[in-house]
Amino acid sequence: MSNDRLFEAYRETHPKSASFHEQAKQYFAGDGATAHTRMIKPYGPFITHALGSKKWDVDGNEYVDYTMGHGALLLGHSHPAVVSAIQEQAAKGLHYGDNHELEIRWAELIAGMVPAAERIEFFSCGQEANLMAIRLSRAFTGRRKILRFVENFHGWADQFSLPPMTAGAVFDDVTMIPYDLEVAEKELAKNEYAILMTEGGGAHMAGQIPLDEAFVRALPGLTSKYGTIWHMDEVVTGFRDHPGGYQAMVGVKPDLASFGKIVTGGLAGGALAGRADILHAFSADMPDEKRVKHSGTWNANPLTCSAGVACLNIVKTGEPQKRANELADALKRKGRQMIKENGFNAWLYGRSIVHTYLGPVDFEPDDDISPPSQNTQNILGKTPAKERLCIHLLQQGISTLGARYFVLSAVHTEEDIDKTVNALEASLAAMREEGTL
Repeated sequence: MSNDRLFEAYRETHPKSASFHEQAKQYFAGDGATAHTRMIKPYGPFITHALGSKKWDVDGNEYVDYTMGHGALLLGHSHPAVVSAIQEQAAKGLHYGDNHELEIRWAELIAGMVPAAERIEFFSCGQEANLMAIRLSRAFTGRRKILRFVENFHGWADQFSLPPMTAGAVFDDVTMIPYDLEVAEKELAKNEYAILMTEGGGAHMAGQIPLDEAFVRALPGLTSKYGTIWHMDEVVTGFRDHPGGYQAMVGVKPDLASFGKIVTGGLAGGALAGRADILHAFSADMPDEKRVKHSGTWNANPLTCSAGVACLNIVKTGEPQKRANELADALKRKGRQMIKENGFNAWLYGRSIVHTYLGPVDFEPDDDISPPSQNTQNILGKTPAKERLCIHLLQQGISTLGARYFVLSAVHTEEDIDKTVNALEASLAAMREEGTL
C-alpha cells in the first residue's frame, strides 16, 4: 500500500468524519482539533458514543478504544455506577455555589488511599493543581526557583514547557535536570529551589522514560536535606496501578501530590494533596503576607464530586487496577512475541499504560517497563512512523493516543487484546512493505 493509498483508504471509510473535520477547521485553529494531541493526518475520527472498551464514530466504525479519555477512564466508558451518580446529582443541581457533603466524601476517599493526603484542595484540572503546588512551595520556602526533570510533562503552562520551546512561553526560574542523584543534589545544594517536580512513573503518561524506583525513594531525603518541597505529579498515575497511586506503589510520601483524570471519574477536575503545614497557607487565620488565596468556579462542583465518589468507591478495592494490569501484561507479552516472530523494529513496554516504541531494538530490557533503546526521539517523539501506525490501526478498528500509548482499563477483554495484537501485526507488516517502518 503506497503512502497515498493509506490516506485514500482512510477517507473512503471515514467520509462523514472528513465532512466534520472541514466544518471544525472553520472554528478551531488547531487544524480542526481542540487539543494538540488530537491533531493527526489526514484527520481524526469524530466519535458519537462509547461504552465499556468500545467507541463508535459518525461513519459507524467500531473501535477498541485505548485512548480511554486520555487516561481518565480506568473503569471504561460510561460505567453504570458513575453514570447513575451523575444522573442523580444532575437532577439535584449542577452547581450550588456553596459547600456540600459530596466534597467531604470525595476528600475522605482520597485521604484514605493516598499517603501524602494530610490535607486536600480541589481544582478544575490537574495542571491547575500543579501550578498551585508551585505557588504553595514558594510561599512555604520563600524561594522562587523550580527544579524539574528532563522530559517530565506537567501541562502546557509556561513553567512546564518542554523543548523545543512553544512560542510565547516565558521559561523563567526553571531548571531541568536528568535522572541523576548527583546532579539533583548539586542543584538542590544551591538552596534556591522552592520545589522539585517529579512525574509519577517517569516522563510522559506514566513512564515512556521510566523512573527507577530506588532513585524515587532517594528523593524525599534529598529534598528534605536542602529545604525544597518534593512534589509528585500523579495526574496520570494517581489510582491507576495502585489505589494509593504511584507513591503508594513504590512506598514514598511526597510533600505534595497532584491528581486529575481518574480522581474525577472521567469529568473535568483535579486535586492537590499534601502536608497539612504546607496547605495551611490557604487558612483564613494566616497573615496576608503568607496566605495563599485560591478560588475557582468549578472547584469541587457537585457533578464532578458525584463522579469522583462513585469512581473511587470502586477503585479503592484494587480490583480495577489488578484487571487493567493483567490485560496490559497480556498485550505486552503477546505483542512482543508477535514482534519477535516477524522481526519488526518495534517494542511494547510499560504498566497499565503500554508504550509503543518504533525503531531499532538496541537491547532487550530485563523488565516490562523499560524501552529497548536510549534513543529519546524514537521513544518520545510524535514521529511520522507513529502517525502512520495510528491511521493503520484505526483502519483495523483500534483507537490509540497517536499510536504512542495503549491505555488499558478494567473493562477491556482478552478478545480485545487478541484483536489488537492482530491489528498491530497487520499494520506493522503494511508499514514495512511501504518502507515507513
